[in-house]
Amino acid sequence: MNNYQPYFDLGKLIAKYLRNELTEQENDQLEQWLQADMHNQELFRKLTDETLIDSELETFEANDKDKAWKNIVKKTRFKRIIRKKSTTKKWPAYAAAIIILITIGVTLTRYRNTSGEQKMAVKPQKDLLPGSNKAILTLADGSKIVLDDAKRGKIASQQNIVITKDESGELVYQVAETAKSEELPPVEKVVMNMLATPRGGQYQVVLPDGTRVWLNSASSLRYPTAFTGKERRVELNGEAYFEVSKDANKPFYVKTATQTVTVLGTHFNINSYTDEAATKTTLLEGSIRVTSNTNGATVKLKPGEQAVNTVNAIDVEENADIDEAVSWKNGKFLFRNTDLHTIMRQLSRWYDVDVEYQGNVVQKHYRGRISRNVPVSEIFQILKTSGINFTIDGRKIIVRS
Repeated sequence: MNNYQPYFDLGKLIAKYLRNELTEQENDQLEQWLQADMHNQELFRKLTDETLIDSELETFEANDKDKAWKNIVKKTRFKRIIRKKSTTKKWPAYAAAIIILITIGVTLTRYRNTSGEQKMAVKPQKDLLPGSNKAILTLADGSKIVLDDAKRGKIASQQNIVITKDESGELVYQVAETAKSEELPPVEKVVMNMLATPRGGQYQVVLPDGTRVWLNSASSLRYPTAFTGKERRVELNGEAYFEVSKDANKPFYVKTATQTVTVLGTHFNINSYTDEAATKTTLLEGSIRVTSNTNGATVKLKPGEQAVNTVNAIDVEENADIDEAVSWKNGKFLFRNTDLHTIMRQLSRWYDVDVEYQGNVVQKHYRGRISRNVPVSEIFQILKTSGINFTIDGRKIIVRS
């Protein structure tokens, strides 16, 4: 049986370092450990990374914290459980120790000298890599351009529009007046393009009016190559974050399957996936109006509010969780009392996998924050603490209690 006590002791030592509470003797002890092996220094950098710590501490704010702790004790055979009356004061120290065992996966065992010990060969489970910037652009004539394969620079031109892929990989539309080296004919009629991301993809586009759109995985945006009339209209399926260029004389409309958003210039997020129970529109800046396509119900949002559009009504949440709504755009998964099925739908889109539930899987809720740029197994570390098991079978995730 492995002795995990040294790792917990080291975890508490690092926790004291983070709180600037090391004694001189403890500081020397930590310094000796760092100098003993370059891998120790690498591990130390990981364990003191602010983003990682925030993610793990938030995990243990889950509703089922007591069960999560019991699972950790069972997994590690660690018997020194904190008494309830002192949990609040001592929790951070033990949380740092948990980071070593749960997040890093007891990586110290790979770095330390294990000569003379019998190692058990473990076949690593297949993992799934995160999504990336990839999309398909469909032009007005029906031709398709795979953007992840396209080189930087000009990729197409339509009437008086030049379409380029800039150095950051973003898709940019420029009208003839701003396309310095292009001599293009005047616009005869408005033509439409569509940008579509697959599961496991995301992309960014700058529309002809300067509006920037971030498109999440399994989503599509249909838009004209030039906004020539008295309004600007686009159509969205899936999820996107908009930073609309202001133009008081030319309102901007975003139409989804269930609603239409009207705006002059503002920042907002729309989640309109068909497999979600409601379409959610979250306002960060400015003012927008949300109108139901079925019954005409209309609400006006102020910054910090969210419209939740279901079949029967549009409700407004005045104190919306802005961070959670746009976490995908900021490269994070953010779970705040999020149910398991909602989480798995997010993972299905971003990691391009199907999800299968076996047995009586209890609908649990989770809290946690973690980067979207990690293998899916690291997301599982948050979920497993409450007794849910995951198996990867090809491009399928099997979920069991």
